[in-house]
Amino acid sequence: MSTDQMAHLTDAEDGASLWHDAWLRLRKNRAAVTGGAILLVMVVLAILTPWIAPYGYEAQNLDLGATPPSASHWLGTDIFGRDLLTQILYGGRISLAVGFIATAVALVIGVTWGAIAGYVGGRVDSVMMRFVDILYALPFMIFIILLMVVFGRNILLLFLAIGAVEWLTMARIMRTQVQSLRQQEFVEAAVSLGLSPFAIIFKHIIPNALGPIIVYTTLTIPSVMLLEAFLSFLGLGIQPPQTSWGLLISYGAETMEEYPWLLIFPGMALTVTLFSLNFLGDGLRDALDVRGSKD
Repeated sequence: MSTDQMAHLTDAEDGASLWHDAWLRLRKNRAAVTGGAILLVMVVLAILTPWIAPYGYEAQNLDLGATPPSASHWLGTDIFGRDLLTQILYGGRISLAVGFIATAVALVIGVTWGAIAGYVGGRVDSVMMRFVDILYALPFMIFIILLMVVFGRNILLLFLAIGAVEWLTMARIMRTQVQSLRQQEFVEAAVSLGLSPFAIIFKHIIPNALGPIIVYTTLTIPSVMLLEAFLSFLGLGIQPPQTSWGLLISYGAETMEEYPWLLIFPGMALTVTLFSLNFLGDGLRDALDVRGSKD
């Protein structure tokens, strides 16, 4: 076996060992494991909602009206006689979809932008990051309102609008990672082999920066979900007949003195999910932080 092959094999083993050690550290973090388990349950419930929901999404009973939790309606009903548990399950599908899809949009844009800026450097880096700074200075709410006025209200636009703002921080994180990695020996070796900048960035640099990307992703999803809830609370997010946890909380806040369960249960669903994501994100950050590990 040649020296180059042995070095490549050693690097691969070191990389596998780092991920294995991170997994072992993550398993020891009870809060992170619990958060991951709860998140998994929430995602499974969202996927299976059409089959496990106790009532149809559009089923209502105006004669019944708002009633507290009972044997037939475990979480009660709203003012239209709709089962609240069913509404929360369907609302979870939208809220989780917004969180994951908008974060994916932010991830693709931010990682690509930051990687190119960090690798190319110089004037290109300065121009690209000044553009990021300009976007940071723009009021987000005005941006959303303008989009809604110009293009109308729809869920796809909401995904894109949130993702188009959340990518800014990811771009800065990725740029910093790339600037620290581009001087490494494996990058210099790739350059000497004549690989294109595109291949170096996407095949060598980005895979070696996965740790911070994964951590930031798990911490971005809850912020995106909270942002969607805030927009829905203001009437700028999800619109009827669709529903989300934020929209349910908005309705519950209007009638909280008369029907408190309409606010409590959707609020609990959103809170538990946000805490789960944050615990998982904190656990991943600690697990992937080799310098902070004492194992």
